[in-house]
Amino acid sequence: MRRRFRFLHDGECPICRREVDWLKRRDRAGDLELENIAAFGFDPARYGLSRGEVNHELHGIKPDGTIVRGMEAVREAYRSVGLGWIVAPTRLPGARFLSDRLYGRSTRV
Repeated sequence: MRRRFRFLHDGECPICRREVDWLKRRDRAGDLELENIAAFGFDPARYGLSRGEVNHELHGIKPDGTIVRGMEAVREAYRSVGLGWIVAPTRLPGARFLSDRLYGRSTRV
């Protein structure tokens, strides 16, 4: 059985849908599993998360069960489709701080 990165996303968010569609087209190896948090029957408790948590920021579940959040979930999603090089600069210490902060600001309502 293939162990894939599971990316939790909001299928009702137009920006999220566009990004997820873009990632889906690039997932030639099938290493990204997408789960819509707005879908009927989605239960965040199955991952130990609350509805508020998944609505506040993106989450992803690594093959080993580790949960990543926010910009780190985005980095893992890109890496899983072979595009980790695009977000690799955001892993550098100064850039990580800035990208994580910018992501955090974009999720505030």
